[in-house]
Amino acid sequence: MDKIRIYTDGSAKGNPGPGGYGVLLRYKGKEKELSQGYRLTTNNRMELLAVITALESLKTDSIAVEVYSDSKYVIDAITKGWVFSWKQKGFKGKKNSDLWMRYLALHNKFRITYHWVRGHNGHPENERCDELAVKAAENSATHLVDEFFESNQEELF
Repeated sequence: MDKIRIYTDGSAKGNPGPGGYGVLLRYKGKEKELSQGYRLTTNNRMELLAVITALESLKTDSIAVEVYSDSKYVIDAITKGWVFSWKQKGFKGKKNSDLWMRYLALHNKFRITYHWVRGHNGHPENERCDELAVKAAENSATHLVDEFFESNQEELF
């Protein structure tokens, strides 16, 4: 069966600090890479945004998707159902509600299987995503503003 494979990673230089995400999409021998940096954000936001951006980039929802991430925060929140409980409680006391709501708008659109991979452990696709994320975090010339994070920073800390 055909599957779209998505590999993701996020990075932040300081937490909070400049950050970025990296994505590698693979389907039928073709690959596409995505990355973007932000001037002030967190590692968890970048890990989650990598998954969201990858899913948003897909042109079809009729093919099964496998997502590989080294983020326990992202993988556990989804596979253990925490995010659905957080939503029912209005994300009270939870960080990154803006991104989780954006993710939830995509969740039922796709048939997704999630896989956790150990980061910085020689997994080639994870290592490539890490390179993309770090490079994006370090390239201040192309940084975007994580508006939700920056406008709510006082509330978050």
